[in-house]
Amino acid sequence: MSAVVKMKLTDSVVRSFKVAKVFRENTDKINAIDYSSNGEMLISCSEDDQIVLFDCEKGTQIRTVNSKKYGVDLIHFTHANNTAIHSSTKVDDTIRYLSLHDNKYLRYFPGHTKKVISLNISPVEDTFLSGSLDKTLRLWDLRSPNCQGVMHLNGRPVAAYDPEGLIFAAGVNSESIKLYDLRSFDKGPFVTFKLNQEKECDWTGLKFSRDGKTILISTNGSIIRLIDAFHGTPLQTFTGHLNNKGIPIEASFSPDSQFIFSGSTDGRVHVWNADTGYKICVLNGDHPGPIQCVQFNPKFMMLASACTNMAFWLPTAEDS
Repeated sequence: MSAVVKMKLTDSVVRSFKVAKVFRENTDKINAIDYSSNGEMLISCSEDDQIVLFDCEKGTQIRTVNSKKYGVDLIHFTHANNTAIHSSTKVDDTIRYLSLHDNKYLRYFPGHTKKVISLNISPVEDTFLSGSLDKTLRLWDLRSPNCQGVMHLNGRPVAAYDPEGLIFAAGVNSESIKLYDLRSFDKGPFVTFKLNQEKECDWTGLKFSRDGKTILISTNGSIIRLIDAFHGTPLQTFTGHLNNKGIPIEASFSPDSQFIFSGSTDGRVHVWNADTGYKICVLNGDHPGPIQCVQFNPKFMMLASACTNMAFWLPTAEDS
């Protein structure tokens, strides 16, 4: 299963994506996935407490690691492909730093008193951000179990680093986005964008586009929002994908920032053009359950979507 690197993403290439490989190892819903920065590996975690590692180039499963004691959610590779961080779903709300090749925990990051709902690793250094239902954002360094900084907010926070790793955005209470400078975050946000508060759903995720110009807001409803990262102006609202289960459905950018991909509770992947807001296509990969996770590989022409099954998608058309 070789992924093509050279192709340019266009509407017709996007429409040609087909499922090339399906993995059915999980017995419960996959709740988070993450690609390694070189695009060669993918990691997933699920509600059956399994962490699964995949080889994207070969299209194979490398290994499965169990986290029965603490549960696992929001898994992310660190800058090394053999370690990951994840939040816990049992015992407490500690974040855990795991060595994948020998299944040993390298460090614990205690501090949050309620469920962690946002976890992001810096694109440039060994620091990460966590947001929790305890209404705090915490900044951490992988080398130290002690929190490097805490921001107390007036609502549930979701957060993301910008592509340069110089600033981070916090979406608070499903109505405002606050931008912080990492070097002086203790001074508070340098700008706050106020948006209309979501009436029907909560914000469940933020992502910067790779060009740093826009911010994508995922929800546990059937809307996705795109805003200008510099001015906070609402640019697009993407709708038409089903979410009748109130789950935090992930929305993701393509690496060129041109397309938006989202899962759906009807088991299909919906794709929009980021600039025009038009829906390009709906991709059917025969997912038997709701797709919570969708991400595009940062380096290869490959898409991954997950319900209880993990599907790897490849384009079937050469663009003319």
